[in-house]
Amino acid sequence: MKLLVIGGGGREHALAWRLAQSPRVQTVYVAPGNGGTARSRQIQNVALTDIGDLIEFARKEKIAYSVVGPEAPLAAGIVDAFQADGLKIFGPIREAARLESSKDYAKAFMMRHGIPTAAYQTFTDPAAAHRYIDEQGAPIVIKADGLAAGKGVVVAGTLEEAHAAVDHMLGDGGFGAAGAQVVIEECLEGEEASFIVMCDGHNVLPLATSQDHKRLLDGDHGPNTGGMGAYSPAPVITPALHNRVMREVIHPTIAGMARDGVPYSGFLYAGLMIGPGPDATRSLKVLEFNCRMGDPETQPIMMRIKSDFSEALELAIDGRLNDAQIDWDRRTALGVVLAAANYPATPRTGDPITRLAKDTDDCVVFHAGTQLEDQVLKTSGGRVLCVTALGDSLKRAQAAAYDAITRTHFDGQQYRRDIGWRALHQAGAASNETGQA
Repeated sequence: MKLLVIGGGGREHALAWRLAQSPRVQTVYVAPGNGGTARSRQIQNVALTDIGDLIEFARKEKIAYSVVGPEAPLAAGIVDAFQADGLKIFGPIREAARLESSKDYAKAFMMRHGIPTAAYQTFTDPAAAHRYIDEQGAPIVIKADGLAAGKGVVVAGTLEEAHAAVDHMLGDGGFGAAGAQVVIEECLEGEEASFIVMCDGHNVLPLATSQDHKRLLDGDHGPNTGGMGAYSPAPVITPALHNRVMREVIHPTIAGMARDGVPYSGFLYAGLMIGPGPDATRSLKVLEFNCRMGDPETQPIMMRIKSDFSEALELAIDGRLNDAQIDWDRRTALGVVLAAANYPATPRTGDPITRLAKDTDDCVVFHAGTQLEDQVLKTSGGRVLCVTALGDSLKRAQAAAYDAITRTHFDGQQYRRDIGWRALHQAGAASNETGQA
């Protein structure tokens, strides 16, 4: 069968790579794809982004089903349009995708359905927002209400930073329509984790846990980015905590959407903040919902899938997710993002990628911001590559990924050298407590 993956980033490359390994799949088309998907034998790029053109292509090529990668097409109603044309597609409808496309909608939804999240208020008036910041104090979090490619969040450590963020979003229009309304919320402390599930409107299938690294620089310093690396599984999500997330967050969210008359189908990503303490009592709150898989979390998650992922997606689309099962590699997968010069501000593009580590069974370089230009692979976006490796331990996966980076180069490349540091720190602390080497 033929499949269509919609999008052109690292997440879509990883999805297409995994689906292309199914013996049931003849070709995976990626629209529009990138330089990495253009170089694969079982994957073909399709230079289409318009929803009507994609529908026509899916009908003409007899696509068995489509999978939506990024958030923008979901917010634009691509699933509604495909379904109206009788085409199978995996992703939430436009109304359900508001869980991501409007932070105010998501916060109100969580408050209404008793899903734990930070206290907040929403503003369109800059003066009112500034007064609220002065009343609450710092640290405090300022979020653009709409889609901002992972960059519309400012964790302000001082009042000056908070006021500047409001001025940028509401005053200067720094995020356009996405920042015409801002959500200001309390700053939560703890450890973040990514909890991603598949939904078919009723049933839920959890994927492997993961942890992202949002800050640009080592030690979680520097500006927020779309993500500088990730690993899976995330040790902070213990079995007991996994059960709590399902019970306190995922199931209430799916039930709440159904009660609101908007059944949820597709990937659902809950960004969590987990406080310290015993698993049964530690605080657990939702930072955000995404209505698709995360990037770069998708890359290590796809590396760990051992079974035929195309079957799980097909069952989900058919409303039979309760019959689906995914077999996971017990090893750890870790991905390191190589970003372009000046990312995340105004990334430099057009740099030739002069060296590229060869893909192996245990290490794959997923492409995001790349393009083939006269058969020369060049940078074309902020996050360029995600070097992702499997290892028997987090430390070995980390070593394998960074070893592959030594064989990869483009001018101006920047990357963090500590991806996985939280889990390694915890493992070291646990070893010291138990007297183990």
